Order: sequence, then structure tokens, then C-alpha cells
Amino acid sequence: MTIAHEVVTLTVDRDYFLGVLESLLGQGYSPALVAGHCAGDSIRITYALVRARDGARMEVNLTTAAEGGTFPSAAHLNYPIGRFEREIRDLYGVTPVGHPMPYRLVRHSHWPRGWYPMAADSSQIQPFDDVAGAYPFTPVEGDGVYEIPVGPVHAGLIEPGHFRFSVVGETILRMKARLWFLHRGVERLFVGRRPAGGLELTERISGDTAVGHSLAYALAVEEALGLAVPQEAQLTRAMLLELERVYNHVGDLGAMANDVGFSFVNAHALRLREDLLRLNQRVTGHRLLRGGISIGGAAVRDLPERAQLVGIAAEVDELVAITLGNSTVRDRFTGTAVLHRGSAEEIGTLGYVARASGVSRDARHDHPFCELPESFTVTTEEGGDVLARYRVRVGEIDVSLRMIAELSTVLSAGDRQAAGGPAAALALPSAGPGHGLGLVEGWRGRLAHRVELASDGTLARVKVVDPSFFNWPALSVALADTIVPDFPLANKSFNQSYAGNDL
Repeated sequence: MTIAHEVVTLTVDRDYFLGVLESLLGQGYSPALVAGHCAGDSIRITYALVRARDGARMEVNLTTAAEGGTFPSAAHLNYPIGRFEREIRDLYGVTPVGHPMPYRLVRHSHWPRGWYPMAADSSQIQPFDDVAGAYPFTPVEGDGVYEIPVGPVHAGLIEPGHFRFSVVGETILRMKARLWFLHRGVERLFVGRRPAGGLELTERISGDTAVGHSLAYALAVEEALGLAVPQEAQLTRAMLLELERVYNHVGDLGAMANDVGFSFVNAHALRLREDLLRLNQRVTGHRLLRGGISIGGAAVRDLPERAQLVGIAAEVDELVAITLGNSTVRDRFTGTAVLHRGSAEEIGTLGYVARASGVSRDARHDHPFCELPESFTVTTEEGGDVLARYRVRVGEIDVSLRMIAELSTVLSAGDRQAAGGPAAALALPSAGPGHGLGLVEGWRGRLAHRVELASDGTLARVKVVDPSFFNWPALSVALADTIVPDFPLANKSFNQSYAGNDL
């Protein structure tokens, strides 16, 4: 069973575009993504809008010239749309006219002048330029103000990102993040592949979100093909999604404690995370759950045992009690890096970042792809601080473990092979041009993939949006009036993906 979503598509003239978009935003729609698509000597810009209260979807298309093209900016209507428009300008070379922040976002100063990686002629790669001008960080001036640069190179396995702090004493007045140091060209790598061949890319977009990204992509392809998915496969997918949520959240519970010096809890959280990774290996054959999702289906080798899930839940409860029972840890968590609800809504935050600020956004509820068990609930907190983001993770682990147990029980009563394994990916219907949008509540928040198929059934365009694209700006807002020593803790409480952002 697949839950159907009616998609209304509009192609509008630029003179009416802003009025149409403003009307839709006023009706409760919000952007899932904004995607560019090269079509000969023009570029089509697609605004994919979704509405939480009824799952409604709307696409608004606008066309401009590929060379020197312009389009009216809607940044004044919606903050995330403004960031998408800056991304399109940097990747395609077309200009959003009237944008209130006409600065580069993705583009780095050493990229060849006049070269845009998503433009039709971008395969003709030119030599990289010398660095032409620094990134326009806004300076903060005043008595006693100084700057602390961090990155882009970090210790350990952290990917590149530059953070510049304007500080008085130890108090952060302003933090500006500069990302996109690694433009990997992921979206261009999809072009020309068969739909099934795109799964290996989606599983590697952000290594800790293999199920989330591959499932969002599969849902988009299936919508483009008009492909129905068996109920067993949908339930298997839901179970895999929750397994991915649990092992990542457990790791974060330990890492957040570690950032306030409580390494004892982190050691046990890492041990528990290893148990979960071994469970993933038993279920799918891969520690990061790769290979479980296919186009048209899903398959597992084994199912989690209820006794093990109960044991994991008990261990999590014990770790949480030890962590929050420590007065020093609780003091460091409480009131640190507060993201108020109004800011969370305006920025468009997703996932546990939004829910910790009282914003109940969850694609499992707002845009479901199957009927979930009764144990599913949306966990929210009101504080918006590190403690709230910690508590949301704790609540979601509990809900996810109960969902996994219920889904495993249902699946164990049926034939798991009916869910569809690799063979399901080989039996795709023959189809011409089409497009689809996949929305999934990954462990960080809502993932969105939009797929366009060419007339020969190959991939013509895949647009990928990780929730980190929406959430990274919120970190800067939450850090205002936070002390510098709390930056690692605040950053970990957000725990956004560099790789998912730097496509």
C-alpha cells in the first residue's frame, strides 16, 4: 500500500509568480525544495511546496534564459526560499532580482569565473582561479570585540566548515558559518543513470543517513513511474528508518555528555551504539543499513528480536538517568544555545531541532508513506536549549524502539521476501518522462528528493535536500549570548551534516 499524494503543477509567467507564491505560502504551504533544470537555452526553476496539515503538494515552475537569465526573488516572502535562490545563482549563473542578501552561498572564490557546475556546459572544466576576494563576513565592531576563527580544517573525521565568532570576553555576539568547501557534484552524477542505479549514490550522500536518503529517492522514483509498493515493503522501510534513527540518536546522547566532560556516559553510549550497528548488520547485511531499500521494495535478512530491543531501551533509560542526574551536566545543558520557537519557525528548521523548540514538524505524521503503528507519536519540547534537544532524542529513541518491535511482529507473521529484494529493482515498468517528490523523516529531519525522468527512462535531474540545509542557519541564531566554551556542546546538540549540505 502506498499513500497517494496529489500534486498540482503550475507554470506561471514571471509577472504573476510572486503573487502566486505569496498566496500559496499564505495558505500554509512551505518549501520542500527549489530546483533548477537546464532545458536547452533556458533554465526551469521548480518550487516544490508542501503543506503539513493535509499533506498537499504544489509545484510552481518559472523559466528564465540559461545565459544571463534573471528571475524575481521571493526571498522576502520566505527565508529558506531565499537560500535556495542563492544556491541556484551560484550553481546555474542566473540572478534572483531583488534578493535582500545577494551574496554567494555555495560558490567559493577560487571557482573559475563564468563557470557554474550545474549549467549545461559545465563539463568543460576550466582551471581554478586564484582566490579572488574574501568571503563577505559582516564584522562586529565595538569596545572589546575580537574574532575567533575555527576551521575549515578540524580535528578527527569532521568535514570542512569555517566558523567565525565575534566575541566579547567569552560571550558570543555573532557566529557566521561558511560551508560548501566540498562541492562533490553529487546531483550531476545521477544524470543518465537508470533509476535503480541511483540508489548507490543516495546511500552515500551522508553516510549516517543511508536509509533516509535512499528511501526519499525511491519514493520519488516510484511516484514518477506510478509504481505501487507492497504493504510489506512499506512496513519494512519504516522499520529500517527507525533503526537508523535509534543508532544515531544513541551516539548523540553520548557525544553531548562527552562535550561537557562526562566521558563515562559516552563510553557506554558508544558500546551501545556498537550493539545497534551489529543489529543493523544482522538485519540488512550492512552496519549502516545499506542495501535494505530498493526501487519498488525493501528486503531484510532477519528481524530484530523483542528481547534485545527491550534491553536496549533499559540501557538507554539508565544512561539518561545517570546523565541528567549529574548536576553539572544538567546545568551545562539547561539554557544553553536557546533557539526560540519564533526563530525556529521563521528559519524553517526541521527535525529534532524544530521539535525541541515546540515546532511539531515530522514527515512521518505530515507526509506519511505508510500507516505507522499506534506506538508512533511526535516528541516535542518547548525549551529550545541543549537540554530540550537532548530530551527530544531520548523521547524519539523510546518511540522508535516500540515502533520497531511492533513492525517486526507484523513482518514476522508474513513473508519477508514479499517485501521485494534486489529483483524488485530489475522489474521496473517502462516509462517516458515523469517526475516525483519523495519526503521522508530521516533521523535529522525531513529529507526531500525530486526526480525527473527523461524520455528513455533514465534520470534527467535529481535534486537532493538534507535537513541540514534548513537547520545550519539556526545554529548561528542559537549561539547568540552563548559562551565560547559551550560551542562544541551547542554544535553537537544540532549535529548537522556537512556532507548532506555540501552536495
